[in-house]
Amino acid sequence: MSRKQQPAEASLERQGQILDAALRCFARKGFYQTTMHDISDEAGISVGLIYRYFANKDAVISAMGQEHQKEIQHIVAKARKAGSLAESLEIFLTTQCSQSPDSDIAPVFVMDLFAEAGRNPGIASIVREVRDAFIGELTKLIAQSPEATQLPVGITPRRVAELALAVHDGLLMQTVPDTQVATEAEREKKTRGILRSFLRLLFPEQLAPSKSTSPRKPVANKKKTKKS
Repeated sequence: MSRKQQPAEASLERQGQILDAALRCFARKGFYQTTMHDISDEAGISVGLIYRYFANKDAVISAMGQEHQKEIQHIVAKARKAGSLAESLEIFLTTQCSQSPDSDIAPVFVMDLFAEAGRNPGIASIVREVRDAFIGELTKLIAQSPEATQLPVGITPRRVAELALAVHDGLLMQTVPDTQVATEAEREKKTRGILRSFLRLLFPEQLAPSKSTSPRKPVANKKKTKKS
C-alpha cells in the first residue's frame, strides 16, 4: 500500500464513521432536531472535523443517498444469480429491508426522512434520486428476466418495480412498531411471508421462492393442468 492511498482510505473510514453516527442520531432525535454537535458527540470526534467532510446535515443525507445507490448495485448483482425472478425480487426487497447493521433504527430513520422530504426541497430531491435509482435497477432486472413475458397484460416491468417499491416501503414501515415487541428474526419471517404472498399474485404459476442460488434458467412454456 502506498503512502498516497493511506490518507484516502482514512478519509473514507472517517466519513463512514460520521454517517453511521448521523444515522443513529437521526433515528433517535429526528432529522430536524439533530444538530451537527449531536453527530459529533455520537461519533466521538470534533465538530470542526465533521465540517471538513460535510457542510451541513443535507450534505450528510446526500452522502447517505450516494452510499445507498452503491449498495443497490451490489444487491442487484446478488439478485441476478437467483434461480427465478420471484426469488430475485425476494432477495432484492428483503436485503433492502434488513441489510443495515442498525436494522432496528433504519426503518425509523427512513420514516423521518420521508417526512422531512415533505418539508425540505433539498431532502426531497435526494429521496427522489435514490427512489429513481431503485426503480431503474429493479426495472432492468425484471425486463431482462425470462419471466417478463409472463407478466399480466398491461403490467410492464417498470410497473412491477413500482409496485415492488411500494411493498418494500410498506414492509419497512410495518417493522417500526414491531421493533419493541418482536425479534429481528420474527420481523424478517413476517416480512418474507408478506412479500411471498405479493409475488404469488404476480407469478401464480411459480412456487414460493426457493433457497437455490443457481443461475436463472429460461422458463419453459408449460401447458396448465387441472388439479383434481
